[in-house]
Amino acid sequence: MKSRVGAEIQIILAAMLFSTGGAAIKAAHFTNWQVAAFRSAVAGAALLVFLPAARRGYSLRGVLVALAFSATMILFVTANKLTTSMNTIFLQDTAPLYVLALSPVLLKERIRRSDLGFMAVIAVGLALFFVGVEPPQTTATNPFLGNILAVASGLTWALTIMGLRWLGKDGRPVESLPAVVMGNVMAALFCLPMALPVGAVRPVDWLIIVYLGVFQIGLAYVLMSRGLAGAPAFTACILLLAEPVFNPVWSFLAHGERPGRWAVAGGVLILGATVAKAWSGTRQPDKVQP
Repeated sequence: MKSRVGAEIQIILAAMLFSTGGAAIKAAHFTNWQVAAFRSAVAGAALLVFLPAARRGYSLRGVLVALAFSATMILFVTANKLTTSMNTIFLQDTAPLYVLALSPVLLKERIRRSDLGFMAVIAVGLALFFVGVEPPQTTATNPFLGNILAVASGLTWALTIMGLRWLGKDGRPVESLPAVVMGNVMAALFCLPMALPVGAVRPVDWLIIVYLGVFQIGLAYVLMSRGLAGAPAFTACILLLAEPVFNPVWSFLAHGERPGRWAVAGGVLILGATVAKAWSGTRQPDKVQP
């Protein structure tokens, strides 16, 4: 029991660290290219230090997954600079919609009838983010474009999830962590030409970058990987929902950022559908276990 409680605490801490990404990205007086480049560079180094398993198991298959992950990292940062944190995280969290839609083709996994209802609710929630025109804010200068990029990050995140599943399907999950490291390195190298020259910035901006790479990504992945080993899948899924719930809270407290009413409604639908899907998955497990 103590072991399980400890695992759940680690998952909660990981989710809370993940949830600070939006507010921290907005706080840094760097361009989106600079944040994406430096954040990923620090994160890649941190993962190599924190997780010995990330130092071995590199493969060409992992490179394909790393490409999708690197695109996710860049799109997430850029979307956060253009739209609200809530819009960014919830639109990225529509990834299960694409996973279910693409799994029959890419992973040869069938869609159950119950999945169709889940997909429909997620699709409605996604559409609500584009109802009306959200006014620009200091921390969200182009909400419409940011929403589009956040949707794209949901697709690339779905491809990352399926790629990591593909890497572990033949009993070689050790390739997953190297793929994450390579994805961070790719993101840093791709963004670096647009990130230079840096110019005059505040010392606190570099501290934010270090926090994003070491804690918001590096330490969070360590806690999550350890927690997932000792917590039931449904419990882990629910605890990780602390990320989208608290992400807009930190942005409101730090920057006074307020999401639109339709976006809130869409977020509630996506969150509720995710909880329902996770719960039904524990009652009717699929033949192919993740």
